[in-house]
Formats: sequence, structure tokens, C-alpha cells
Amino acid sequence: MSTKNNLSDKIKIAWQYIMPKHAISRLVGKFAAAKMGWLTTKLISLFIKAYGINMNEAKLKNASDFDTFNNFFTRELADGARPIDDDNNSICYPVDGAISQQGDIVDGQLIQAKGFNYSLTSLLGGDAATAAPFQGGKFSCIYLAPKDYHRIHMPMAGTLREMIYVPGELFSVNPLTAQNVPDLFARNERVVAIFDTEYGELAMVLVGATIVASIETTWAGVITPPAGKDIFRWQYPKEGINAITFEKGDEMGRFKLGSTVVSTFAPNMLSEFAANAGPGTVTRLGEVYASLDKSAK
Repeated sequence: MSTKNNLSDKIKIAWQYIMPKHAISRLVGKFAAAKMGWLTTKLISLFIKAYGINMNEAKLKNASDFDTFNNFFTRELADGARPIDDDNNSICYPVDGAISQQGDIVDGQLIQAKGFNYSLTSLLGGDAATAAPFQGGKFSCIYLAPKDYHRIHMPMAGTLREMIYVPGELFSVNPLTAQNVPDLFARNERVVAIFDTEYGELAMVLVGATIVASIETTWAGVITPPAGKDIFRWQYPKEGINAITFEKGDEMGRFKLGSTVVSTFAPNMLSEFAANAGPGTVTRLGEVYASLDKSAK
């Protein structure tokens, strides 16, 4: 890397620490939710062009079809655009994006980037009992770029048991920040959803970031607890008519203006990740990501 580029990266990282991230993010969120007529259409058109977004994959294909930027950003895909793998012995990618890291959870630590690990317990909200079922298991971290489809789907069937809102910072989660900001995913604001599955417990962690206007789930809507440093928890029934169940590929949430999904899996739940999956791999919702270990049932 040249000295010029190295200096530029250092400036970008330093700015991440000093900028008023929450204030900027909330302001952008209000802007993204505003109905501004022709101006909204123009901004969406510019965004599509700048990021090379393939609108042929979307259910609504024209910039003018969306009355707010948020509605465009969380656009629905056309029917059949992302077939869901129907093998009951596999998990699928939960999002379009790119794998940041994946692998084993060793001594309660997940890999963030070269030279950086972070705590499983911290990621899941700081409670050792919550993290215990995943100790010694596996994890996956997938980054969603601005151009990507921003709805999040289930990698396998499961029943929601708990949702945890964890307040925190709003650092950017792009690769440069991940390589330079320690404990990035365990210090940013996030929503943790824990599911019971046939094969063991699954946690889906939706990580907030700079200018992410909000995180939304299909069962609770936009997650907006009171401002402050308190962690909030919601429990859900495991059985009965009020149980919240999902099939593989069902939508479970969405980001309004991008971010990262970290998934953690109980020990022996996965036998292996796909041979073609690793850091940097482009992911497409519904494609096979890993094999399930039948003995875990």
C-alpha cells in the first residue's frame, strides 16, 4: 500500500472515532424516510447508476415506483430471483453480500479480521448464559454493501425464542473499518435473535452501522427501544399458537441503509462450510452455504 493510501485510510478511521455517528445516522434516517416526490426519484436513479444495481431482479423495477429512499433500499425481489435450496441437510446464505469471516468459535472468540478477535459473549449482549450454547460452535459474518438486497432471511427452519437489543456505537462496518477498529461487531448497536432449530440453537445478529437508519424484524417491526445504555430482552413461546416459526428462506428482518449479519451455530450443528465459501466470497440468498450434521438432531 502506498504512503498516500495508508494516510488516507488512517484519516478515514480517525474520522470514524470523532464524528457524531448517532446524530448523523438518525438525520439520514429521517431523510431516507421522507417523501420528496421528484427529488426522491432522482436520488434513487443516481444511486442505482452509481452502484450498478440490477433492477431487473427487483419486483418493482423503476426509481419512480418508490415513494421513499427506504422503500427502495429495502426493495422486494421479483418472484424466483433467489431460489431457496430445498435440501433439509444444508443451510443457505441468509443475505446477498460477501463473507467477511467464518469458522470456529475458539475460547469464546470470533475472528473479525487479521489480528482482531472479539468476544462471543459481548456480541450476544454480555450474558454468559446466552452465549453458552454457542461456545465451541461455528460462526459466519456477512457484509452487505450498499448495492445489495437488504432483506435478511432464515438460513434454516427455526422457532424464535428470544430477541435482544444491545445499544452501542455506529461505526461503519466496511472491510477497512473491520480491519482497524477492535471489537467492531461487539461494540456497534445490534439486534440479536435466537432460534431453536432441529439441529441446535442459532443466533442471528443484525449489526447496525453509520447511517443505518434502523433495524427491523418481521415480528416486531422497527426496533427502537428508549435511548440509553440499557439492554432490552423479549422472550417468545417455544410452542403453541403464539410461537413464531420460520421455514428456511423466510424473511426475518431488514436493514434500512446496509450493514452486517453475524450468525452463530451450536457445536456440531454444521459439519462443514461449502468448499467454495470463505472470506471474500460473494453470497447470494438461498444458495447452499454449509452442510448440517445429521448426528446433531
